[in-house]
Amino acid sequence: MTVKKSLVFILTLVVVLSLAACGGNKNNGNNSSSNASESPAASADNGAAEATGKLADIKKAGKIVLGTSAEYAPYEFHKNVDGKDQIVGFDIEIAKEVAKDLGVDLEIKDMDFGNLLAELKLGKIDFVIAGMTPDEERAKAVDFSKIYYEAKQGVLVRAADKDKFNTMANLEGKAIGVQMGSTQEKIAQGIKGAKLKSLGKTTDLVLELKSQKVDALIAELPVAQGYANVNSDLFLSAISPEYENSGSAVAVNKGEADLLAEIQKTLDHLTADKKIDQWVSEMTAVSEKE
Repeated sequence: MTVKKSLVFILTLVVVLSLAACGGNKNNGNNSSSNASESPAASADNGAAEATGKLADIKKAGKIVLGTSAEYAPYEFHKNVDGKDQIVGFDIEIAKEVAKDLGVDLEIKDMDFGNLLAELKLGKIDFVIAGMTPDEERAKAVDFSKIYYEAKQGVLVRAADKDKFNTMANLEGKAIGVQMGSTQEKIAQGIKGAKLKSLGKTTDLVLELKSQKVDALIAELPVAQGYANVNSDLFLSAISPEYENSGSAVAVNKGEADLLAEIQKTLDHLTADKKIDQWVSEMTAVSEKE
């Protein structure tokens, strides 16, 4: 009886331990199954996160689309290179470096300055580099990088009238040409009695000045200086308009923090290496050879 009882006890113990082991394996299986089912979902979530945002779209497409207004030397302008019309300028060199750092190609879309932010909002371009000042009004619609270039303003007049324009007061009541939607347009709006002629292209404004349809043209100093250097009938006056918001920055759509961060990295290393100053000098010289 004692041996039988012992055998029964041992068999019972074996069964209980077996059931416990099975139960443990079942639970472990459930846990593994649960983890496995969560992993694809988590991966899907991560994939979705990676797939959203302009930066991800750019890398997937293998190109980044720049919006600019290429008639603003030395920032961006058309130049005949080896018999082909190309868009060049120090802004374009910056854009090339952005594309290079992202490992993608650069596509350039040239348009009127006043249309740039609208095209950016519509998603037809990925970023804007066009000598654009990040003023308060624009900052409501788009996000800007830090200032990458500071420039003063200049006033271009006909050489025959150079003695008539020496101070801001000389511009009062005059017909003044400015680029539509620009910082210079805002400056001119503050001049007493000024009659503004706002056009999309600076080249058209220069023609207006030459044909005496406007008395003066306000533009950023390097731009005004460039036109004066290659047009003997034009003169860069001593007038230096001031504006509280100065300098140029890169624009991206609101909320595109990842893209803006990558662009800022490029701007930071270009600034540290003084490449932008170098390009400003080089492109000013190139523009004067037109």
